[in-house]
Amino acid sequence: MARAERPLIGFSTATVPDLSDRRVQERLSRTAVRAFFRLAHAWRLRDESARQLLGGLSNGTFYQLKRGQKKVLDQDKLTRISLLLGIFKALNILYSQKLADSWVSLANSNPMFEGDMPLAYMIKGGVPALVRVRQLLDARRGGR
Repeated sequence: MARAERPLIGFSTATVPDLSDRRVQERLSRTAVRAFFRLAHAWRLRDESARQLLGGLSNGTFYQLKRGQKKVLDQDKLTRISLLLGIFKALNILYSQKLADSWVSLANSNPMFEGDMPLAYMIKGGVPALVRVRQLLDARRGGR
């Protein structure tokens, strides 16, 4: 089978980090945690909502992370944070900072949200919902 000279549009031949590898998790965790809490602050998330976006993190672990205690995040948490950062970035490309920061907490008429806030949709739907919101926003901004 012949191999394409150039990658297909929308796909990269670059390797992705192996998030199941403990060394990769250790390397990415501190930066991911800092970025998540900056996002949570910008979006004015309550601690309970922030915990739920991370997959139902326990109170103890959440507050240890919030205080800056070094913890290693698992593959699921790193994936969730990556998706949330992509959503954050897309919102800031599409909208003013004020609207971008409040968008997740505003009722939304898009049929996928059923009139609810995107935040509630993402909390209820977990990773699949985070992926759908990311795809929606990437499509709105032209996929770049």
